[in-house]
Amino acid sequence: MDYQTVDADSFGRSLRGIGINLLVRDVPAEVSFLETVFAMKGHQVSKDFAIVTCGDHVFQLHSDGTYAENPLLGLLPENPPRGAGVEIRLYDTDPDEVTVRAEAAGFTVLQAPTDKPHGLREAYILCENGYAWVPSRPKG
Repeated sequence: MDYQTVDADSFGRSLRGIGINLLVRDVPAEVSFLETVFAMKGHQVSKDFAIVTCGDHVFQLHSDGTYAENPLLGLLPENPPRGAGVEIRLYDTDPDEVTVRAEAAGFTVLQAPTDKPHGLREAYILCENGYAWVPSRPKG
């Protein structure tokens, strides 16, 4: 599927399994964060929406304004961090490399790369919307 040109109806009908849709204040800024730090790819990026690919996986970003009729809008906090409690884990992603890119771009590294007892080396990086992005890979 060409995510850059697919129409909304065809895209919606193609979705299967579990989907992630992140509500963000600034869609282009979030896409820039994801492309810069994690080498993801944004498609059909606008002020209101983007399709994002991470390897073979796809998810969506929507601006708050697109949720005017959605029941979640009233639950969004006015002050950050709005994504508190959400970890988005990116397995097979080198936390050391990602942390260097995140720091160079001025993003918040909440936890430096650390070897954990569950067998993974991981880091915690916050985006401007407060979501915790966790690059991880098996230790050693």
